[in-house]
Amino acid sequence: MFFPRRPSIALAAALASALALAACSGGDGGGSDDGGPAEPVSADQFEEAMSTPTELTFWTWVPDIENQVAMFEEAYPEIDVNVVNAGQGLDQYTALRTALRAGQGAPDVVQIEYQYLSSFLVGGDLLDLSPYQGISDLESEYPDWVWEQVTRDGAVYGIPQDTGPMGLLYRDDLFAEAGIAPPTTWDEFAQAARTYREAKPDSYITDFPPNQAGQMIGLMWANGAQPFSYDGEETVSIDLDTPEVTEVVEYWQGLVQDELVAVDPDFTDQWYQGLSNGTYATWVAAAWGPVFLQGSAENTSGLWRAAQLPQWEAGGQSTGNWGGSTDAVVASSANPIAAAELARWINVEQEPALALATEQFLFPPSQSVLEDPAFIDAAPEFYGGQQVNQLFAEASEQVNTDFGWLPFMDYVYSSYEDVMGPAIANRGDMVGALAQWEQQLEGYAEEQGFTVE
Repeated sequence: MFFPRRPSIALAAALASALALAACSGGDGGGSDDGGPAEPVSADQFEEAMSTPTELTFWTWVPDIENQVAMFEEAYPEIDVNVVNAGQGLDQYTALRTALRAGQGAPDVVQIEYQYLSSFLVGGDLLDLSPYQGISDLESEYPDWVWEQVTRDGAVYGIPQDTGPMGLLYRDDLFAEAGIAPPTTWDEFAQAARTYREAKPDSYITDFPPNQAGQMIGLMWANGAQPFSYDGEETVSIDLDTPEVTEVVEYWQGLVQDELVAVDPDFTDQWYQGLSNGTYATWVAAAWGPVFLQGSAENTSGLWRAAQLPQWEAGGQSTGNWGGSTDAVVASSANPIAAAELARWINVEQEPALALATEQFLFPPSQSVLEDPAFIDAAPEFYGGQQVNQLFAEASEQVNTDFGWLPFMDYVYSSYEDVMGPAIANRGDMVGALAQWEQQLEGYAEEQGFTVE
């Protein structure tokens, strides 16, 4: 589950030492002696592993995931799972790297956000799950872009848990008062921003936060940009000087400099108040946003609606992703078969996967849940009875497939806040800051021993 938070650089120091471990991998069943793929786990091996008394440790910050774990333990009575909240996001990753370096205390299964999977490939810390029971057959269960996020060269490094395809949440009443309709293109959005500002000079059509790299990167993703990539070894690509990236930054620079959008940091008291009191008429959000907003702006129930993300060309169908997690198996696990089955079972079997979507409100990655009437037909009063889940399920089919990450995304986010953030907050030269951001990332990559293409 994705929870918005302030990034840090807590993992940066670990990368250098992780590079030294790049040739190493651990855990039974993770691969053959020559580094090639392991033999598929047989039915007999699986049955033996799942009927042998075993204790697994599962690190996750998903609330009440003990419910899904209890279902798993009922299905496999010999397996006991110890659920541990070792911190959210970067806090957990720091604890995980510490345990891995110490050679003790690491979990069997661990929640990892998509953008951080590659940072654990540096040291060979994650198990290739493709040889394990049923996992290699899961590709058809997901939109292509989701499967691309967890695989590399035929290896599978995580089971998708939730995603964040992007869309637009807007105040239907405020749009009506300003005489504007939900924009379908970014040109229409810019015109609507001007019209709205003229009609309501004390508020804005939206907020463009200076501290939110995740949103900006998602908008680049939606425009077909591929700013980052990593070969899984020592070579990275950092390319922020492309038409797709520049178009996004120039567009928002125009809105920011013309004071047509707010530039308040998000997930702060001021920002929450802005959503509640009408200071912002929209939120360019992800699929986890609708539920998040219901809890953050309860007094506006019935006033919000959802729409697809505006397009760069009329009639286009493209969006990006912002957020989401996987469940991965640590390569050093002494019980890889049971661990792989735990990661698969709670996210793939219909009962636990549907409960994650309808009870814990994680936006589902799998087609079976995205198409389940119990999920797709929900019509929350907060959105005037609109079937918001269906809209974002359609968006999930429109996310660009080819998008990669760097093995130091924690630094990418903190650097964005340091370099791009002031340009946004001061309504200054965002395009110039973009070039500085690229230079800073390239310099950091080289300092860490990576080859920059």
